Amino acid sequence: MEKRSTSVQNFDRYFFAGLVLAALGSLLFVLIGTPGQSNRQVAGTPAGSVEQLDAFPAVIPTLRYGFALDTFQVEEGQIEPGMILGQLLQDRGMDYKAIEQLARNADSVFRVTKIRLGKPYALLSRDAAQGPDYFIYEPNAYEYVVYHLRDALEVKRVRRPVEKRIRASAGQINSSLWQAMVENGMSFELAAKMEGVLQWSVDFHHLQKGDQFKLIYEEDFVQGEQVGIGDIKAAYYKSGEKTYYAFYYQSEDEEGYYDLEGRPMKAPFLKAPVKYSRISSRYNLRRYHPILKRVRPHYGTDYAAPYGTPIYAVGDGVVTHAAYTSGNGRYVKIRHNDTYQTQYLHMQGFADGIRKGVQVRQGQVIGYVGSTGLATGPHVCFRFWKNGKQVNHLRLNFPAEDPLPEAELPAYFELRDQYLARLEALPVAESPVEQATAQGGEQGADNP
Repeated sequence: MEKRSTSVQNFDRYFFAGLVLAALGSLLFVLIGTPGQSNRQVAGTPAGSVEQLDAFPAVIPTLRYGFALDTFQVEEGQIEPGMILGQLLQDRGMDYKAIEQLARNADSVFRVTKIRLGKPYALLSRDAAQGPDYFIYEPNAYEYVVYHLRDALEVKRVRRPVEKRIRASAGQINSSLWQAMVENGMSFELAAKMEGVLQWSVDFHHLQKGDQFKLIYEEDFVQGEQVGIGDIKAAYYKSGEKTYYAFYYQSEDEEGYYDLEGRPMKAPFLKAPVKYSRISSRYNLRRYHPILKRVRPHYGTDYAAPYGTPIYAVGDGVVTHAAYTSGNGRYVKIRHNDTYQTQYLHMQGFADGIRKGVQVRQGQVIGYVGSTGLATGPHVCFRFWKNGKQVNHLRLNFPAEDPLPEAELPAYFELRDQYLARLEALPVAESPVEQATAQGGEQGADNP
């Protein structure tokens, strides 16, 4: 037979390949259908009939705590008075030795003794007859704790993703800061954070009608719900002719709140040892004592507050006294340096760990408001020593702190000017009004 030419052989190969591709295309057409068509032949249906794909909708599981709850039997509730985790688990069949081991494993993560009244919990069981597999406790909206009740008996603390949204608010004081903010939908938490930012410069116990404030701050959202206040980014307060600014700035080497010139807002001492209080009696060398019924110098400033209100150390220092006398009641005295000392009288009780010789930090809780000793009601008598002599701390002026390093100032001023423009654009009504909604959903990391 005559040998075929090379060109004919190539034609045969390409023709055969084309037939194969055509056959594959026909098969795919039968299996898939025309482009954009969502119908398909379903096994068990009559020939030639079609069934819509959406006749079998996807089942979306209920996801919480990292589990598909649909695969468990779920018991939910709130911690009630007298409820103890060990008893709760023992009542559901868990061995006492396993409960003890679980409690030991939890010590370094979230101790079972920190479980608090009213907080939500859930028990997840794959088989109720075998007892629960997981106990889940929510100490706050930002996190939850998973206690594994089988095998390794491990405990995990999980932080929820937090979305940060920038808000802005402004208002005017007509009675009190708290009333001005709360009456218009601003939270106690926001008021407390503003007081915390400005506490070294603004005396919140001497607010005046007509004082104005403006704030730029974060709101925290978890799973689409607003759960708290994040950081205050910028704050403005005007009282009379005085204006105060605070801007949050963070770099690789610096972090904190700074004023217009880049000086730290933090001063050596807080303006007061308690929050949410009022001055009930001032430093007065001719005061008539309400119990002793005679004129007796009052060397301190009394801050009236409810029983149990936390009392804070106004500066860093060392506790020299944590004791009781018939006049002072329970009191703490702190030496801050060779020049200054402070004293806190009439405490209901001391904070944990407060005793002579202990070092404390500014803003640390050292005790709680009470009325021990010569006191007519709950308050803290705050006394301030300078060079061994008791003085009126409200009249003391401390030197200004050094500003940020020169290398940091350009970046700081750029950020400051951005916030200043936003603050100046906020109108202040006679009654406070929340001015702005979210300025973009800035995604944030977990917030403690």
